[in-house]
Amino acid sequence: MRRMKKFLKKIGTLLPQLLVFYILPLFAGPTDMMGLVVVMLLSTFVLSVAFGLFAKKKSKFLYPAITALIFLPSVYLYYNDSALVHAVWYLAVSLIGIVIGAVIRGEILSSKK
Repeated sequence: MRRMKKFLKKIGTLLPQLLVFYILPLFAGPTDMMGLVVVMLLSTFVLSVAFGLFAKKKSKFLYPAITALIFLPSVYLYYNDSALVHAVWYLAVSLIGIVIGAVIRGEILSSKK
């Protein structure tokens, strides 16, 4: 039962990212793509900072790779092959967010001591 809770917690942290990549494009028109990319990058950054703040283990550094991997199928659903390069951007943005979240978490924990 404890393993199931851990698994559901990890899946639950990726659910907002999945919604960003797969539900948000449904509401964008054909002329809204640049705005959509900006919103998706910002939301990926915010989610990764939050993940960096609240995840306790070193496995949080897998989050950027997972983010890039879950973006890849959406390229073939909503975009064309030229959008594959955006996976690298999501990897970089989420890595930066994880590091910022981890630094903030470290500062908060060190100030409590």
